[in-house]
Amino acid sequence: QLQLVESGGGLVQPGGSLRISCAASGFTLSDYYIGWFRQAPGQAREGVSCISSNGGKTNYADSVKGRFTISRDNAKNAVYLQMNNLKPEDTAVYSCAAAEGICRLSGINMDYWGKGTLVTVSS
Repeated sequence: QLQLVESGGGLVQPGGSLRISCAASGFTLSDYYIGWFRQAPGQAREGVSCISSNGGKTNYADSVKGRFTISRDNAKNAVYLQMNNLKPEDTAVYSCAAAEGICRLSGINMDYWGKGTLVTVSS
């Protein structure tokens, strides 16, 4: 069964850092582009970042550029999102998704989705 599982979410103070992870089971993550998406309560889903299958290409939403870094370790079948200088407006459920084609921040062409991990930024 193909599955993506996120972990590492939690409560962090404004200005703090957190790294969340996306692990795959049932398939080889290195064959896919991976994206991170988030959805805050009452708001539409927002694309956060994408990374190519070999990690050579990345892109970010303007709202997180310079603060978030996406990376992958294909040997561990995992993708990470390092989040620094977190702000209250970063509070959301963060989900990873895999695409056989190119990852787009719109999320419209992603093939597999995880259930998400909650990140709360609050003092």
